[in-house]
Amino acid sequence: MSFYQNPKELSAFDAKFEAQKIAFGPVSFQVAHCLLKFEVLATIDKAGDQGATLAQLAQTNMLNEYALGVLLDMGLSMGLVWLNEDAYVLDKTGYFLLHDDMAAINLNFVQDVCYQGLFKLDKALLDGRPAGLSVFGDWQTIYPALKDLPQDAKESWFAFDHYYSDHAFPQILPLVFDHSPKHLVDIGGNTGKWALSCCEFDPEVEVTLMDFPGQLAVAKENAAKRGFTDRVRTFATDLLDESRPFIEGADTYWMSQFLDCFSKAQILSILQRTAKAMTANSQLFIVETFWDRQPSAASAYCVNATSLYFTAMANGNSRMYHSKDLMALLHQAGLYVDEDTDNLGLGHTLLRCKRKP
Repeated sequence: MSFYQNPKELSAFDAKFEAQKIAFGPVSFQVAHCLLKFEVLATIDKAGDQGATLAQLAQTNMLNEYALGVLLDMGLSMGLVWLNEDAYVLDKTGYFLLHDDMAAINLNFVQDVCYQGLFKLDKALLDGRPAGLSVFGDWQTIYPALKDLPQDAKESWFAFDHYYSDHAFPQILPLVFDHSPKHLVDIGGNTGKWALSCCEFDPEVEVTLMDFPGQLAVAKENAAKRGFTDRVRTFATDLLDESRPFIEGADTYWMSQFLDCFSKAQILSILQRTAKAMTANSQLFIVETFWDRQPSAASAYCVNATSLYFTAMANGNSRMYHSKDLMALLHQAGLYVDEDTDNLGLGHTLLRCKRKP
């Protein structure tokens, strides 16, 4: 990708400043979090072009002038606000931090799910396990723990997960249903967002979700609320347990933002068992956000940062993959890519796979 192939043209002075930003990165993050949490940026935004002075902000905020001062001084250095004489005015970066949905979703996810655990990233890298997950309890991976996470962490995790899928689904649904699925097996179906979208899109399709019991219990509730109980079934299983069977003979299998949750060896096992369950006429759709196929440096940055969530918090051995890595695993599993579509949703790729003859 062009934005990774050549080094940026930076002066030594600017590069040194970038290094200092990294050194104080956790401080900047928490300042941004507090400026949002205490609605300081929102208050400055409402004040418009004239801005708001420290005294004015202190009158409408639970923080005193000292607390506001240290936050806003750093906000100046971060480019979140600027000074118009003695009044603080929202700068462009502050505007997008306040108003951009993606920025809010990502920031809350890092704050509520990742921040404390990332302190143990070094241990996770050495041990190959999610050492940071211990901040929430004694779990091997985050997936069976989702229903038991603290409420803030749970809400931020699902908001992060659903935000990216929600932006992709409207574009992906017509592409999938152009191939007339009748029985779709949603492997790693989570709480049923895709299954319910399918039922709304096509009044005839039937969907079976395969996942942990905790996620499927929520999926059942969601299906009942939408009146799809007769068309949405569940199949509780541990997808990493190679002794557990996969549902056989469906015409369509589906994996959305799923394979990045596993190591290469685990992905190969899942793909091999899927291929074994498929018939010669079955199709497998895979949706992933490959870091090498992102449309911009900003999206690639977010995708690569998400890999470290997997390392420290989720399982210790998965990541957002390069597309060539998954292509090689598909080939090993006896599958091939029949259709390949990039730039869906927020940098998603849709692969339609078939079993090798």
